[in-house]
Amino acid sequence: MTGVLVLAGTPIGDVSDAPPRLLTELATADVIAAEDTRRLRRLTQALGVTPAGRVVSYFEGNEVGRTPELVEALLGGARVLLVTDAGMPSVSDPGYRLVAAAVEADVKVTAVPGPSAVLTALALSGLPVDRFTFEGFLPRKAGDRARQLASIAAEPRTMVFFEAPHRIAEALAAMAEAFGPERPAAVCRELTKTYEEVKRGPIGELAAWAAEGVKGEITVVVAGAPPAAPRELTPAELARLVAVREEAGERRKEAIAAVAVELSVPKREVFDAVVAAKKEASGEALKKG
Repeated sequence: MTGVLVLAGTPIGDVSDAPPRLLTELATADVIAAEDTRRLRRLTQALGVTPAGRVVSYFEGNEVGRTPELVEALLGGARVLLVTDAGMPSVSDPGYRLVAAAVEADVKVTAVPGPSAVLTALALSGLPVDRFTFEGFLPRKAGDRARQLASIAAEPRTMVFFEAPHRIAEALAAMAEAFGPERPAAVCRELTKTYEEVKRGPIGELAAWAAEGVKGEITVVVAGAPPAAPRELTPAELARLVAVREEAGERRKEAIAAVAVELSVPKREVFDAVVAAKKEASGEALKKG
């Protein structure tokens, strides 16, 4: 029988947030693949857990080479526990390659839910959370960062970013440039830790605040773009929409009413546009005659 790959969420700050199942998995897994084995050791010591299985490193620099080894262990029946430094594996952390390889090998994959910086920051931000998108880390180069932000400037959903403390001021300034300085946002740092802080306000103000220096693990939440104001159509455009409906077989009265309802425009305004268009057409015909 094949084994099981377990993705386990680890505390993002406060160790006491560790779910009980995490302690059980740490104590019983055959193999523990950890992003940083030293941090894992500190976590298990804090939780009072002694891993019985083999502990191996699994991080960005070796995940390509180590994935086949872990899949082989899974196919041999091992229970492999994957943990990262904080939060859920695969969310801007190592894990995706191993999950994809396990699925390809028809190995069962399950998870131990745990703390998430993304959801915690969303909940604390005070911004809409009914729909959101996770954007991860922005590119380090200014040009690439500006292009990526420009590509999502019109995104209507709330956006969540991760950022390093030494780049947060530049990132917020770039966001203010791409989204406008008045776009609401929240900078959440050191979540669940002693010096937890959530700074809310327009991106421009947050960029100025961050310029003085910000420390700790940072998650940024930005409001989505506001709905674009509907463009006002000219009388000629209104008349053309009516004409299209007439050509399709609708009576003029019905076409005028339908256009008015569709565009939330007074019926009289559409009627006047049609009359004006007819007069203009008649005048043009007289000139040609």
